[in-house]
Amino acid sequence: MSPAPLPASRWQFDPASWPSSDLVAIGADLEPATLVAAYSAGVFPMRVDGHLGWWSPMTRGVLKPDELHVSRSLRKSAKRFQISVDTAFDDVIAACAAPDRPHGWIGPDIQDAYRELHRLGWAHSVEARDAEGRLAGGLYGVAIGGLFAGESMFHHQRDASKVALMALVELLGHERLIDVQWQTPHLASLGVTTLSRREYLARLPALCAGPLPPIWSGATAHRHDSDPSRL
Repeated sequence: MSPAPLPASRWQFDPASWPSSDLVAIGADLEPATLVAAYSAGVFPMRVDGHLGWWSPMTRGVLKPDELHVSRSLRKSAKRFQISVDTAFDDVIAACAAPDRPHGWIGPDIQDAYRELHRLGWAHSVEARDAEGRLAGGLYGVAIGGLFAGESMFHHQRDASKVALMALVELLGHERLIDVQWQTPHLASLGVTTLSRREYLARLPALCAGPLPPIWSGATAHRHDSDPSRL
């Protein structure tokens, strides 16, 4: 479904006032209008020492869809999975928030906030399912125009989260951007590059003002049967 209209946020995210560090603010709330305003301004929430922190990395990890690296082995793995979209958002975010995951930070309040964003049509999941239809891996994030702000991904079976990312790239098409927050060696191997904060913020208004990809502006609970190995 198309995202529901939201009221103006009562919080302002002003890059001119941000320090030269990844953590730029503490406080505010997790209301839908706050979250959408934050992503539109270039920040995302993550708790720090029990407080709600807002982050805008000085060096931002991004994936341009036409720069995804797909190895031969990953193409082979992709044939083992089917892709669905927005059919198991609650299960995906619960798996991403599993308490046994290292560096876990997705608490119940974060889960509730993004479930509400999903209900309103702003947050989405991509699921990779095995031959028996079981959820093998997936990812979730926030879609605003041509921006997909990825929040987290998980896998129960080898390569399932990578296949979900491959499918996301196919679904989005070109002329869009996937924000992954920070570049890691693992993400770099998939084609994730970096932009400075200044470069990222300069690109953001045009991205957010762009049209939503058809997959997000159409119906939810969509089964996507194309083969992600053909990317």
